[in-house]
Formats: sequence, C-alpha cells, structure tokens
Amino acid sequence: MLRCLRFGAHLSRVLDARARLHYDYCMDIRPLSPTYAVSPQIAAEDVAAIAAAGYTTIICNRPDSEVPPALQAEAIGAAAKAAGLGFVVIPVTHQTLDASKVAAQMDAMAQAGGPVLAYCASGTRCSIVWSMAQAGTITADDIINATATAGYDLAGMRPQLEALAKS
Repeated sequence: MLRCLRFGAHLSRVLDARARLHYDYCMDIRPLSPTYAVSPQIAAEDVAAIAAAGYTTIICNRPDSEVPPALQAEAIGAAAKAAGLGFVVIPVTHQTLDASKVAAQMDAMAQAGGPVLAYCASGTRCSIVWSMAQAGTITADDIINATATAGYDLAGMRPQLEALAKS
C-alpha cells in the first residue's frame, strides 16, 4: 500500500523519501510562517516524523472530548515526550477562544526554542489563534495571505485582526 506524509513544499525537502512513506494516511502539515505550522489531527505514530521535520514543540488545540482516547492529548503528549519534543495543551473551541487562549499560545510559541506544530481537527482553529496572536505584529493582509496559502480562508477575520492590531 502506498503511504504518504504531506508537508509544505519546503518541509518535504527536509525529509528523505523513506521517512515520508511510513504512514497509512496523509498527515498534512501546513506552514504559516517559518516557525509555526498547523495540521489536522495527528496520531502518536506521526510524532517521529514531526521531530524529523525539525519541530521542537507540538501544541494541541483540540479538546479531548472531540476524539477517541488514542488521539487524545495524553497519548500524543506521551509520544512527544518520548521523541524529546515539548507538548502543550491549549484546547480551543469557537465558544472558548478568548484573549487568554491567544496569550497561552503566544507564550508556548515563545518558549518553544524552535519551530512549532499546532493541531486541531482541521488546522483552522490553530490558524485562527495564530492570526490573532500575530495581529499588530504583521499586517492583516500578511496574516490572511499566509493562512490562505496554507488553505485556510480567514478573510472574514480582517475587521477583527485590524481591531486587535489597534488595541
């Protein structure tokens, strides 16, 4: 069976072909910046490839209530620890996303010591949190373009990003 592991174009070059053929489904890492990428749900088996790609920290933005035990934070966190990666749990839902979650994500990114991979169900929530954290640091246009390039249309957030940049 052909197996695949998809990364953004520059990350694909980092991993040799053998490392990219160990998975039964496509893990889809989408870089938003040189130090931050997002992904749909990952599995414990993905962590070795994540480490091989140069990530130093994984942020889980998906609440455990959305997934079976094998995909919950405890399982992924144990695999991350075994691989020598940092692991931070910041569960986000559209109802619970607030300034404290954005601040926690910013803190985790700052303390990572290298590139960060954040995951949730599709990568959208991770992209939204990153976008809110970047407001005021980079332009709304740059945020929207970065997320669009990764496949996330956050153009509807422009007014919120511009308001956050002014605050």
